[in-house]
Amino acid sequence: MDMIELDGTEGGGQLLRSALTLSLCTGSGFSMGNIRGRRRRPGLMRQHLTAVNAAARIGGAHVHGAQLGATTLRFEPGAVQGGDYHFATGSAGSATLVLQTLLPALWQAATPSTLRLEGGTHNPLAPSADFIADAYLPALARMGVQVGFAIEQHGFHPAGGGVLDVQVTPCATLQPCAFNARGALASVEAKVLMSGLSGSIGQRELQVLADRLGVDPHPRHVHSVRPALGPGNVALVQVRHDAHVEVFSGHGERGVSAEQVGARLADEVQRYLHGDGCVAEHLSDQLLLPMALAGAGSFTTATISEHLASNARLIEKFLPVEFEWVPEGQGWQVQVSR
Repeated sequence: MDMIELDGTEGGGQLLRSALTLSLCTGSGFSMGNIRGRRRRPGLMRQHLTAVNAAARIGGAHVHGAQLGATTLRFEPGAVQGGDYHFATGSAGSATLVLQTLLPALWQAATPSTLRLEGGTHNPLAPSADFIADAYLPALARMGVQVGFAIEQHGFHPAGGGVLDVQVTPCATLQPCAFNARGALASVEAKVLMSGLSGSIGQRELQVLADRLGVDPHPRHVHSVRPALGPGNVALVQVRHDAHVEVFSGHGERGVSAEQVGARLADEVQRYLHGDGCVAEHLSDQLLLPMALAGAGSFTTATISEHLASNARLIEKFLPVEFEWVPEGQGWQVQVSR
């Protein structure tokens, strides 16, 4: 098997996850060195290892180097099989990142799949389960991908314990899409999730969002998670335009006031609302790979992040596509073509 040689020094776990996905989708093996090389703790952490082992299982892959802390990995895929799968990070490691690793390969499988994923559902450095449900999966649906998704149990760092149930329908051919105009603003809505903490914290966050964004500050938008497996707090803002939906998250943390959490989140939402791009920064990173699998597509966004650029360079090693960054207004149009 021909092996694609990759260097993970400049990227985080996203480069590894993208390589796993593309390897399963194309049948090309890869070898990656210096995994997460510039991180404070380089190498495979538990959530990365879960993604590797899960990818190996659904794709019948041969893997060398799949152990905690490993900085090199060799992955030789087999044929992807649909079916019923259950994967757990064994920690608060992100279940949503494991899902994004497996999903493109499973929608290319010949038969449907179900996934039960355990771990963190609302992590500071990963897409929240609400983002997956309300922004990422609707964007994929425009390309023809049909996925059932439910949050059975919320899981926050550091306790974890979250559970996601997912059903994947085969999709042999993706429809190229353009996400270039978001349309008129339809609504801005907020909610706050609390686990094992006083609801007054969430109410204070919600009040800041009400003052800054005009959302409804009614206490019914503060939800207490049951059972509370550990302390956790996330404020979520959904911005709905006629042609596009984005979800933004702000996570509570020790030593940071509720007002600061709300203000940071409001700043992020306002930057998006005042900008020209259709797709916000986090979703732009995640649309690259399915657009490349479709062979064409485009979107507008406010900035070309290093995550976006490094992911594009990696995708081009696996697929016969090219990415072009075209200045447009105060931002960029990203174009994908064969």
